[in-house]
Parts: sequence; C-alpha cells; structure tokens
Amino acid sequence: MTKTFKTFTTALLVTGAFLPAIATAKPMTAEDLATLKRMGSVAVSPDEKWAAFDITETDPESYQRSTALYLLALDKANAMPVRIADQPEKSEHSPAFAADGSLYYLSDASGSEQLWHTDIATTGKSGTPTQSSDLKADIAGFKLSPTSEKIALWGDIARDCPTFGCEKSGNRAEPGPGTGREYDELFIRHWSSWETPGNYSRIFAFDLKDGKIAGEGAALDGDLVGDSPSKPFGGGEEIAWVPGEAGVFFTLRTADRNEPKSTNLDLYGAKADGTETVNYTDNNDATDTLPAFSSDGEWLAWAAMERPGYEADRLVVKLRKKGSEEDEAFALTKDWDRSVGSIVWTPDDKKLIVTAQDVLDHPAFAVDIETGKVTRLTGEGNVGTTIPLQDGSLIYTMNNLQLPTDLYRRAPDGTVTQLTNINGRELAAIDSVDIQRFNFAGANGDQVWGQIIKPAGVTGKLPMAFLVHGGPQGSFGNSWSTRWNPKVMAAQGYAVVTIDFHGSTGYGQKFTDSINLDWGGKPLEDLKLGYAAAVKIDSQIDGERSCALGGSYGGYMMNWIAGNWPGRFDCLVNHAGVFDLRAMALSTEELWFDQWDHGGTWWTRSDPEKWNPVNKITNWQTPTLFIHGELDFRIPYTQSIMPFTVSQEMDIPSKLLIFPDENHWVLKGKNSVQWYRTVFDWMAKWTKGGQEGE
Repeated sequence: MTKTFKTFTTALLVTGAFLPAIATAKPMTAEDLATLKRMGSVAVSPDEKWAAFDITETDPESYQRSTALYLLALDKANAMPVRIADQPEKSEHSPAFAADGSLYYLSDASGSEQLWHTDIATTGKSGTPTQSSDLKADIAGFKLSPTSEKIALWGDIARDCPTFGCEKSGNRAEPGPGTGREYDELFIRHWSSWETPGNYSRIFAFDLKDGKIAGEGAALDGDLVGDSPSKPFGGGEEIAWVPGEAGVFFTLRTADRNEPKSTNLDLYGAKADGTETVNYTDNNDATDTLPAFSSDGEWLAWAAMERPGYEADRLVVKLRKKGSEEDEAFALTKDWDRSVGSIVWTPDDKKLIVTAQDVLDHPAFAVDIETGKVTRLTGEGNVGTTIPLQDGSLIYTMNNLQLPTDLYRRAPDGTVTQLTNINGRELAAIDSVDIQRFNFAGANGDQVWGQIIKPAGVTGKLPMAFLVHGGPQGSFGNSWSTRWNPKVMAAQGYAVVTIDFHGSTGYGQKFTDSINLDWGGKPLEDLKLGYAAAVKIDSQIDGERSCALGGSYGGYMMNWIAGNWPGRFDCLVNHAGVFDLRAMALSTEELWFDQWDHGGTWWTRSDPEKWNPVNKITNWQTPTLFIHGELDFRIPYTQSIMPFTVSQEMDIPSKLLIFPDENHWVLKGKNSVQWYRTVFDWMAKWTKGGQEGE
C-alpha cells in the first residue's frame, strides 16, 4: 500500500466523521463492503481522557490492507480521531495504555511483529515510536500488568524452547530428510492449517523497564503442554494479571490425543517468575475461560460451561473469593438463561459488565455482584469491546445491520453518544436499507424470530434472498458482517429474509440445545414457516422468485433443502456446506462438534443416516452454486466437490467456485469481491431472468 493512499484515507477518516446523507447515494456494492474501514482493538487511558484504537484500511485497487493507530479525546465533544505512531508502510495495532499514560502496541516495522512504545503528551501528540522488544518469534499479543512494571507476551513457541523463540520450531512431525509429515495422534490439522506438534501458543512474563522488556522472560506453562491463549480464536480475554502483579491467570487447552474431542479448557495460575503453575478449575471437565479479577484482588470472575464436549453450552459467570477452594465458587448468573461472551469489572468492583446474545442483538449488561441482578445497558445492535469508566460511563464498540463498528459512550443516565463515524463519508454515499423484525409460531409452536432487510424506498415486487446462518448454534442477528452481509445483498434489489431457527443462540439454552440430533428436523420446519410468514407480513416480497443461501451449517441446509424442499427455490448458493455426514464425521478436525450434535462416533449412532443429505439426491432439481476454500479443514472442500459432481451428472445447472487461498471463510479483499460478484450473478440469472456477468 502506498503512503499516498494511506494519507488520503486518513483525511477521510478525520474530515468525514459526521456527515448527513447525500442525494447522490447509491446501492452498496461488494467493492464498498471490502474497502470500508474496520475498527479493531480499543483502549482507554488511565486518566480516561483518551481512547486509542486501530483502524484497518483497504486499498481500492490492490485490496492490500494496512492497520494504523488513532487517538480520540474523550473529554471533548465532537472530537476527531488523530493518527499517531505513524510509521509509513507499516502496520500498528493492538494498543494498550501503560499506567503512566504512554502507549504500547504491536508493529511489523522491524520486519516481524514486535512490541513498540510511544509517549502520549497531555495535548494528545504522540512521541517518537521506539521498539520495546527484539525477540526471535513474532508476538501474537500482550497484556500489561496493572502497574505496567511487567508484561505477558504470547506467540507460537516450540515447547522445548526456554525463551521466547528459538531457531527451530520444535515440529515433531518433520523428521526429514524428505518433506513428509508424520503424526501419531490427532489433531493433525485445525481450522485452516496443519498442526505443528511440539509448537504451541505460549505465554512468557517479562519485566518492563524504561519502555522496553528486560531479561529472557519466564514461561508460564510449567509442565503443561497445550495452547494458551487457545487456538484459533483465543486472545487477551483469556489472560488476566493478578492484582499486585504476583502472577498471571490464563486459559489453556491441553494438547493430547483427546484434544479433538474435548472442550475442557481450564484456568491456570502461575507466578510471574514461571513457578507454581496450578489448575484452578480442575473439577470441571467442560470449558472455563475469560478470567477477570476485581481491582482489589478479592474476587476472580470467569465464564464456565457445564457439559463436557458441547461447545455451544451456556457460559455462566462464576465467582470465587480469594483464598477459597474451587468447590466454594458460585454461579452468579445461574438463573439468567443467556450465555456470556465477555466479562469486565466496573471500577468500584460492585458490578460486572458482560455481553451476551439476546433475541437478534448482542447487547452489554450489568450484573450486580451482590444479587446477580442483570440489567441491559445497550439497545439494538452488536456490542463488542466494553470499557467501564470511573464516573459510571461505558465506552464500547458496536455495529448493526446498517453500520460497521464504531465507538460509543453510554453516560450514567443511559444517554448514548456516538464518538466515531470512521466510515462517515463512505456511508453517506450508500443507500440505507429498511429492517423489520418479526416472529411467528415455528416448530412445536415455539416462538421463532426473523428479519426482513430490503432497499429503502423501492417500489414493486422484490425477489427474496433467503439466508440461513451457520453454526448451527448461532444467529443471523442485528450485526455487521464483512462476509455474509445482508445490507449489500439487499442493495442488489432483494428482500433479504433471515430466520433464527431452533438451535439459534439468544433465546435460552433449551432453544439452542433443540437442534441436537435434529439437524434436518425442526430447523427445516422453522425455515418453511418463516418463509411463509415473511411473505405474508411483507406484500412486497415476491414469494415465487427466491434464492436460498447458506454457509457451513447453512450450506448443509442448502443440500438438505435440495432434497427435502426441492420445488421452493429458483436457486441455491452453498458455501462450505456438509454434504455427506459420514465423510464429515471421519474427516473434520474438531470431533467434539460433530459427535455432540449427532450423538457420538459415526459407528455408534442409533440412526446415522437420518439427516444425511446424500440420501436425498434423487430429489434434487434446483440450480446450485457451490463455493469452498481449499484450506477449510473444518468442512473439507470435497464436501462441495461431491454435490457439484452429483449436480453435473444429473444435468442440474450448477457451478463450483474454489478458492485455493481461503479457509472456512473468504477473508481476502479481492476474493470477497469475486465471491459476491459470482453469487449476485447466480442469483440474478435465476430470480431476475438475467445473464451471468450482467
């Protein structure tokens, strides 16, 4: 990415902060979606006068991405973010304020991901960036201690390496002299990469002096073998310094032959010198994660599941008093039928701020420590980072179906102020969409929720784009997505309909559990009833012209619909969907997911073929686009090659789009644009009578 481009977009970031809608607005395009700026990590200074955050920008020609740091004054109305720590052609991200108000962050300016540091003046001007570490391994993340005299760093390090990086990776699977890899236990691959046995995500604690790390550091994993933070999605939320800086608590997943079938993450504590590593949740064989200490160190809060092997079990907040035994911990939110996604303490230690999925939204909630009372703090939308302030305010990030992530402030009286609008100029030039929530009686008469998203102000009938979410324990809720984005789909002239079928999250654990052993049952009934309800509710939807789209479990449902609801849709779009449950059971990597949802190993299931799409292919007739990434090890890409072969052999119009450099998702900018163009062409061909490429 050129410096000219970065300077240009930075100007838009500042000057386009709060702009009204303009008369020349246009429908949103795939190119718009790929190039909108993306807010990442957020931190607030100790004096609460500044917020620092990183923004990822995408070049509209090359689609190369670069990340930069910005500073925003919190004590000034309508303040504009200002770029700091500017190192041309380099990426700076993951800011964290030290106790003295200076800023640490990660940067690739030295040629690898290392820790950097800059002073922040009272005026907000940043000093000259200085490199704080020069380690052999890339730093994946860091967590400062409360006084910033120590720091925890983590990255991929050989288990037999005593320091943060060695010359060799420790990969036991590569004995040489050839290129072959040898494995004697599972995992052999995970999500999008082949495993490197002997190499794990490991945490080291260092002293910090004068803005630089000191000494060799101390590994905190003791005799443990596993990943901390857990892979592939774990981060700083799984790590907490003990107040007083005596040590660190962290979430670790043990690496052994049982790992592909285990959801047993535990909380460990270790002294900062790497000694006395102890398992504090050994009694629970399910997930324990998200450790968070009260500021006085008297209480440890964390989130725990109850059922081993079930990754979508309810995460309940637990509290344990300092000096107490494990069995003396109590479940603070045991009577609240929601699963928490994050935990932070308020400065006065009287409440926890948590987030949780709740009927299409993902709000922030306050949980009273004394009573367990839960109070919703935010309205519609998807809340991410939460940072409570001394005056009772809450700084948080939020997005929704209309808008990507920005920074907000909730005052103690509940008044909400939007602090940033990082895509203000771009969004002002894009048409908005109309969004309607609805509910209906689904399978078993249970209440099921859905959404209708369509272009604002359009007249005439609109064909339907019927989106089915993945998971399956998930939600197509009120949130922004850089992958499956209902707004950009509606902008093509469709009424987008989403249904949170049985198995979705945000409606209580019983509703989430209800998809177990029933992948093709209640969910399909909900989708049929939801389709009919949407057409009845909104007369603008043309129920005779529709295309269904889904990824992962949603892709499974495309295959299931093809055989069990074959006459309903004009076309299907299947991204990384399961086609043959037997092949899936024997080739996917996280076995707990498949075995929990379907009742054990393939050969022990009571009726393994009941919900298998491969058994209904003689009913297939719907034109289908299949899409997959070759690096997808969750659902191997042969699961799309097989149904494409079936469709071709049966003379059903079909197309296969394979990405050699993508995994379970499409993440690269150019690939995203190609994905959407191919999908939109396919939908138009079958719902609008157009030709592909028009």
